[in-house]
Amino acid sequence: MTSPEPASPWWTPSRHADRRPLLLARNRIQAGLRSWLAAEGFTEVDPAALQVSPGNEAHLHAFGTDAIGNDGQPRRMYLHTSPEFAMKKLLAAGETRIHAFSHVWRNRERGALHSPEFTMLEWYRVGEPYDVLMDDCAAFLRLAAEAAGARELRFRDRTCDPSAEPERLSVAEAFSRYAGIDLLASIAPDGTTSAEALAAELARAGIRHATDDTWSDMLSRVLVEKVEPNLGMGRMTVLDRYPAAEAALARPVPSDPRLAERFEVYACGVELANGFGELTNPAEQRRRFEAEMAEKERVYGERYPIDEDFLAALAHMPPASGIAMGFDRLVMLATCAPRIDDVIWAPVG
Repeated sequence: MTSPEPASPWWTPSRHADRRPLLLARNRIQAGLRSWLAAEGFTEVDPAALQVSPGNEAHLHAFGTDAIGNDGQPRRMYLHTSPEFAMKKLLAAGETRIHAFSHVWRNRERGALHSPEFTMLEWYRVGEPYDVLMDDCAAFLRLAAEAAGARELRFRDRTCDPSAEPERLSVAEAFSRYAGIDLLASIAPDGTTSAEALAAELARAGIRHATDDTWSDMLSRVLVEKVEPNLGMGRMTVLDRYPAAEAALARPVPSDPRLAERFEVYACGVELANGFGELTNPAEQRRRFEAEMAEKERVYGERYPIDEDFLAALAHMPPASGIAMGFDRLVMLATCAPRIDDVIWAPVG
């Protein structure tokens, strides 16, 4: 039995000819989103990718490098996993509506939906509730489909009508609906979590888990295996009100400190965006970063520095809402592309 021949490189003329219609659609989608954002009063910014800290979320992995100064001494720096820190500094400086199409880098990520380098569309609204960002996302899905000449978004055999009214449900509601789990039973009134209580819920629902799984491990397993495959089917889904323990950069829900103003947007079972009512308390943000880095060191044996300049700026940042969208994934769904590399002009080799 002979092995299938490897795919030809992306730059071969025949393969590029197949990809080119998708790439031209990408350009039209990007132009359409830029035009919409400009009409809404957004200023486009271009944050530097090289940063002191790449981000401080436990399970995001960065690319590091040494910046050599004029004195010949190395200084450890990182390619950002998101332009978030730089953009929030711009909000502290006085900007009120900003957006960026930024190249970002995430290590240990490669697959049909993941590229180690990809384009993130990130935008912020000062003084506006985070619900407005959900409306922005719905508008972007419609614009992307229109620019690509598509009536629906598609990933493999899953479809989503971008003109349909979006569905909005909380993480707790999704756990109950799709896994039969009472998630809030494992969260104390002050937001602390109980792995033992969640393990009991998983056992009752017949979902496997390891004895050394943390509460976060179990939450992620249920999300990936039971919840996410059901989201964004037929219409966009907003998965809202994440547990506060899973929202290191979001402010608490005023009426329930167990939960945070964090949501994710799904279409065709694919996560497209992650939005927040932004946390602006530097002391609380430091505490959360330190907890995230302690978890990173426990699991992966490494930690990233905290950007002290960012924490200093956070004290001056006004109340705001912000969101990051995987732009390449949006293009994938609008063009029915099977892999993210198909919609990147020159993908990572």
